[in-house]
Amino acid sequence: MAHGGGGRLMQQLLSTIIQPEFTNPLLNQNHDSTVFTVNTGKLAFTTDSYVINPIFFPGGDIGQLAVCGTLNDLAMSGAKPLYLSCSFILEEGFPITDLKRIVASMQATAAHAGAAIITGDTKVVDKGKGDGIFINTAGIGIITHNQVIDPKQIQPGDSIILSNDIARHGIAIMLEREGIRFNHKIISDCNDLSGLITNLLEKALDIHCLRDLTRGGLASGLIELATASACEFEILEKTIPIQDDVQSACDILGLDPLYIANEGCCVLFIPEAQTAQMLKVLQANPLSHYARHIGTVTAKHDRGRVSIKTHLGSHRVLELLSGEQLPRIC
Repeated sequence: MAHGGGGRLMQQLLSTIIQPEFTNPLLNQNHDSTVFTVNTGKLAFTTDSYVINPIFFPGGDIGQLAVCGTLNDLAMSGAKPLYLSCSFILEEGFPITDLKRIVASMQATAAHAGAAIITGDTKVVDKGKGDGIFINTAGIGIITHNQVIDPKQIQPGDSIILSNDIARHGIAIMLEREGIRFNHKIISDCNDLSGLITNLLEKALDIHCLRDLTRGGLASGLIELATASACEFEILEKTIPIQDDVQSACDILGLDPLYIANEGCCVLFIPEAQTAQMLKVLQANPLSHYARHIGTVTAKHDRGRVSIKTHLGSHRVLELLSGEQLPRIC
């Protein structure tokens, strides 16, 4: 299970087995989407699979999650989503009413983003062999601006902006799965960020890199970017927005919110001079109301490194977990 968790073991699986066999310049971009040129235009292409348990959760369902995840991966390359594919693996006996609900959710989410689901596939496996439903989606988007949004564009002096509060999705899934109830219901942040990113680009804000913080959460996303950019990041714990009920749940369950998945949250790397303007635009949008400046790219570093200044004033280096704190959350 740890090999699919977004941590150290998954990175080893990719770097030692999968990437060496498939290696090519486009794959080696190591970004949420691959960007390539067709004739005189630029496109982005991405794919992902969804095995979340439970399939219905506070704030969404597996269908909404699948579409949002693909839209967000395209947005992280600065692309406007155009077309999606959808493939289902269904277990014998899966309720038709649930499938209708999921399909309707997918269509509504894609349509809201101005994208269309134009191709797909359906397979059915024997009862007990598929855990209800698995979904694979792929997406194509168009890049109409001249900015290059890529980990290699990160540079010392950049501000690190977090678009919203963290850890809500993973905790919402965990509590629903285990039947744990608190006084305040925690709702997943599952949302499409493509419109938000398009708005930032239309305002001509300079964005060096974007990354949505899904498996492995904020910490793993930053570590991956530090490695890819060969830079050192320093973040401040006191500036990271976490809802009180989410933090309480993490404390009770012994979980670190820095490593918990999100489905409607990203980090942005921008020139320091644009920090105030970026925060003003982000905080005016309901999807990024809690946007904060959480750190700085401090220097070049051969292997990449992320450190955090804690509430107590001490520093610690963040490391990739071997697997994932909460499996089956996306």
